[in-house]
Amino acid sequence: MLPSRQTTILEIAKQRGRVLVDELAAQFAVTPQTIRKDLNDLCDKKLMARTHGGAILASGAENVGYEARSQIAAREKTAIAAAVAARIPDNASLFINIGTTTEAVAQALLQHQGLMVITNNINVAHIMRPYPQIEVVIVGGVVRSSDGGIVGEAAIDFIRQFKVDYAIIGTSAIDEDGSLLDYDFREVKVAQAIIANTRHVILASDSTKFARTAPVRIGSLKQIHTFVTDFCPSEPVRAFCAVNDVELIEALPEAAGIDS
Repeated sequence: MLPSRQTTILEIAKQRGRVLVDELAAQFAVTPQTIRKDLNDLCDKKLMARTHGGAILASGAENVGYEARSQIAAREKTAIAAAVAARIPDNASLFINIGTTTEAVAQALLQHQGLMVITNNINVAHIMRPYPQIEVVIVGGVVRSSDGGIVGEAAIDFIRQFKVDYAIIGTSAIDEDGSLLDYDFREVKVAQAIIANTRHVILASDSTKFARTAPVRIGSLKQIHTFVTDFCPSEPVRAFCAVNDVELIEALPEAAGIDS
């Protein structure tokens, strides 16, 4: 049986997807060192995985729920989104796929002019629909009730009609060999079609993805032109990007002036 504080920490992580050392220390009125020991104990039990400044729920065969994912690394996602949006010119065509980080990018693109956005993410369409300077094209297919993602063969066939300037994609996990991983093979097939029909692929993914794993392979960082994250803790991934001419951009929230 877990000590009561560790049980509570685990429950908080289940609700939010991620916990931070400093926030937990303040909540429980203990030192950061005490919280780090709690997190290390939970990680030793394979219940959590450490990340920069905290921990996330340990990866298994299933993804973290949508509401929890939307709260994980929110500041980092905002910084990543701003950095991605700065690299998209006006009057561009682009794919935006499923994910809470790609939804943050959609929000950051709202002041752009003349965009044509093709998306298999109902949430992205909802964010961008009210802006007349952005043409939104929504992919047809099966809608996942869990997160509003559109998947399946109909979605793949629809995407193959296009050849766009940019794709903004996410991933559930990044392996040290450069593999990009996800949980739903149907979503992976759609992501692969997006990559194959894009001139410049941008991966937008926060640093918690380095601490996770998932069972289905989307592809490799070799297929990515620009990788935008808040921080890359993996030296093998840094080296992989350098060798394969992948532009690695680290968009720290502090540098972007984003408050906690």
